[in-house]
Amino acid sequence: MARASKKESKVVHELKEWGKALVYALVFGTIIRLFMFETMMVPTESMVPTIDPGDRLFVEKVTYQFKEPDYGDIVVFWAPFVDKSALEMLGPFDKFMDLFSPKAFKGHVKYVKRLVGKPGDTIELRVAPEFKNIEDEILSMPHDDQPHYQLYVNGLVLPQLAERRYSREAIFADKDFYLGLAHPDKVYSIYNEFFKYYQRYLDYASYYDSVLSPLDLRKYIWQDPSTKSIKINIPEGFYFFMGDNTGNSFDSRFFGFVPRENIVGEPMLRIWELSRFGPLKEKE
Repeated sequence: MARASKKESKVVHELKEWGKALVYALVFGTIIRLFMFETMMVPTESMVPTIDPGDRLFVEKVTYQFKEPDYGDIVVFWAPFVDKSALEMLGPFDKFMDLFSPKAFKGHVKYVKRLVGKPGDTIELRVAPEFKNIEDEILSMPHDDQPHYQLYVNGLVLPQLAERRYSREAIFADKDFYLGLAHPDKVYSIYNEFFKYYQRYLDYASYYDSVLSPLDLRKYIWQDPSTKSIKINIPEGFYFFMGDNTGNSFDSRFFGFVPRENIVGEPMLRIWELSRFGPLKEKE
């Protein structure tokens, strides 16, 4: 009888120890998840071929807490507005992981794009050298959804972005684009149908009214009278991101500047699909 009692006590002791280990693992795992790492599912083609739709990424959060991202870095950030269509694409795993998100971003999704503009920069798109022979034809279009353009930052082509080509859409085609996306009734634009369509999927007006409008965007976005190109100055505390797959990327051209506090971190590992598991590598 004593032997059975002793054996039972040992089992209870083992169960308690396993229980403690599980609690410690959950506590430390949660701490690591909150302060060091993040996960995200990529729902769109905006960063093809480096990142494919459906990829799940492991995101390192520490580095950008001590330094700002550099030009050309692929960065994960919280969308500064509610994107209902992207929310519908999240799976149960993604929704569970987002339960740990900061209160300010509850109901938001994470985007992943490439950093092309920092606070204080002035950026513009110019026809890329290989298209100079048809420059007049290209510039005569009200907007151009083909990657005919190269990005200039403070009048220069940066080495990190020299090989990237972009389409002249949204804010680079219409300096009032952000206002139109928020309040379609206040502008007359070539994008009026686009504005009405996206009203169903984005809660953008609240972000525009609370964050962008108080900046007085006329001070930051203007059309150069000599070149007719639209120039954008990035306000302090904000960044400008664009996707590599320019014709299929909903990025800062469409929704505007991203606040510094929205930046999550740098994707370092693809964890799904398993056939492509491994470090995230740049592709051309």
